Amino acid sequence: MAEAAFAPADLPAVGEEALAPGALDARLRAADRPFIVRGLAADWPLVQAARAGADAACAYLVERARDRAFPVTIGTPGGGDRLFYDDLVTGMNFRSAQGPLAGILDGILANADKPDAPAIYLSSIDTEAYFQGLRQDNALPLGDRTPIESIWIGNRTRIAAHNDVPDNLAVCAAGRRRFTLFPPEQLGNLYIGPLENTPAGRAISMVDLRDPDFAKFPRFRAALDCAMVADLEPGDALFVPSLWWHHVEAFAPFNVLVNYWWRDAPAFLGKPEDALLHAILAVRDLPAADRERWRALFDHYVFDNGADVTRHLPDHARGILAPLTPDSAGQIRARLLRSLSR
Repeated sequence: MAEAAFAPADLPAVGEEALAPGALDARLRAADRPFIVRGLAADWPLVQAARAGADAACAYLVERARDRAFPVTIGTPGGGDRLFYDDLVTGMNFRSAQGPLAGILDGILANADKPDAPAIYLSSIDTEAYFQGLRQDNALPLGDRTPIESIWIGNRTRIAAHNDVPDNLAVCAAGRRRFTLFPPEQLGNLYIGPLENTPAGRAISMVDLRDPDFAKFPRFRAALDCAMVADLEPGDALFVPSLWWHHVEAFAPFNVLVNYWWRDAPAFLGKPEDALLHAILAVRDLPAADRERWRALFDHYVFDNGADVTRHLPDHARGILAPLTPDSAGQIRARLLRSLSR
C-alpha cells in the first residue's frame, strides 16, 4: 500500500498573540516559544504598497534603494523553487550574481507567470546599508534592542530547515510566507548537512519537507511530531527563538520579508558557534576516555558552573572564572588568538 502523502499544512499552527500597543517588548522578553502577531506591521508603507500590487511594492523599494550593486541568488530555469545543494552535495543548485535592484526586480516580475521560472532571491540584505529611509519608515517598537535588520526579496522559494543563534522577529511585508518550526532538541531527527559547506552560512536539514524520504530519514517522523506551522500574510509577524529550526517557503510570485535579529547577551561575549568549531578541532576526535574527562571539565566550568566552582577562591583571585567583563573577555580572546596562530 502506498504511503499517505505528507502535507506541512496538516501540522499544528503556531499560537497567535493579541498585543496592546507598546506590549511587544515585554512579550519578546518573556517568550521561549514561537508566536505570531497578526497585523503587527499592517500600517507600514511597504506593506501598504504591497497590498496595491507587486509593481507598487517594487517601485517603493527601488525608489529607496541606494546606488550600489545588490547580491542575488539565481536558481536554474525549470529547477524548481528549492535552493539547495547539487546532487553531489559539493556545490549548490544556484549561482550568485549582483546588479542594480531595479533590474533584479524587473526579472522577478517578468518571470511571475512562467511555470519554469528560476528561483530569484535577495537574501539577508542589510536594510540600512542598501536602502535610504526604509528602516526608519517601516519600524517596530523593539525597546532598547539594537537588532540587525535585514530584508529578503524574491519569487517562489524554499529554504531548508536551519537555525539562527540570535532571536528573530520575522515580518511578512509582501506575498505569503510559511514557516515550519522544530524545537532545538529535534537536532538529531533533522539530519543536518555539513557545517562548513552551506548554502547560506547556516547548516541545513537534508530532508525535503515537501516530499520527505522516510526510508532514508526515518527519525524525521519524530521531528514532525513536534513541528508547528506559521502561515503569514502581509503585516503579520512571527517570533522565532534562538536555535529553533525553521523551514521557510515563499508562495507568491513576489515576496518580501523583513527580519530583526538580536541577542540578549553582552556584546563582548564570544560566539557559541566558534566554540563548537574549536571543540570539534580540539576534543571530538580524542580517544573516548579523554573525551569523557573533557566532558566533565566542560560540565564543571561551563554547563553546570555552580557556586562551588569558585567558592573556595578569594574574589580577587577568580580571574576568568568570575562573571566575565569586557576586560576579562578580552584576555580570553587574546589568549585564544595567540594559541590559534601557533
